[in-house]
Amino acid sequence: MSPKVLVAGIGNVFLGDDGFGVEAVRALSAHPLPDGVEVVDFGVRGVHLAYQLLDGYDTLVLVDATARGGAPGTLYLIEAEAEAGAPAGAAAGAGAGTQGAGPGEGPVLDGHHMSPDTVLALLGALCAGTGATPPRRTLVLGCEPACVEEGIGLSAPVAAAVPEAVRMALDLLDGPAPDEAGAPRRELRRTP
Repeated sequence: MSPKVLVAGIGNVFLGDDGFGVEAVRALSAHPLPDGVEVVDFGVRGVHLAYQLLDGYDTLVLVDATARGGAPGTLYLIEAEAEAGAPAGAAAGAGAGTQGAGPGEGPVLDGHHMSPDTVLALLGALCAGTGATPPRRTLVLGCEPACVEEGIGLSAPVAAAVPEAVRMALDLLDGPAPDEAGAPRRELRRTP
């Protein structure tokens, strides 16, 4: 049996380029994927993502807008644990959802505004309480946003990065080439 991989699209489609993760997994779901790979649009439902991860995945790939100072549309592949001294997932976002957490306090949880690092912190607490095992490997496939203000639709440079992000994800998953014919299409699953 092949290892289970969850590719999670996260972001808010009502905040411009913050919808990158949702758009990228929508495009990725149109391609044939290896067995054991699930592609799910979580949008802003970070708590659902944390609970989904309790099902036992070997690898988590978070697809999200990721501000790191590059030009809009720049793609990043980040091994979350590899960030210098950062806890798993800390490299993933701007830290939204962690404000108000002081020394010895857990992250502030807001079910509709959780950054990847907050989701992974919640997952750690859930695993400790349930005996489940978190993913062995966490990657972030991120895109530098141009604008995350109210509005629907991606900016031109971020929209142009979606096909390349899909290619990167397929290469990462060691899946079939996007132009391969005859393989069954996978459905994009959305959490309730």
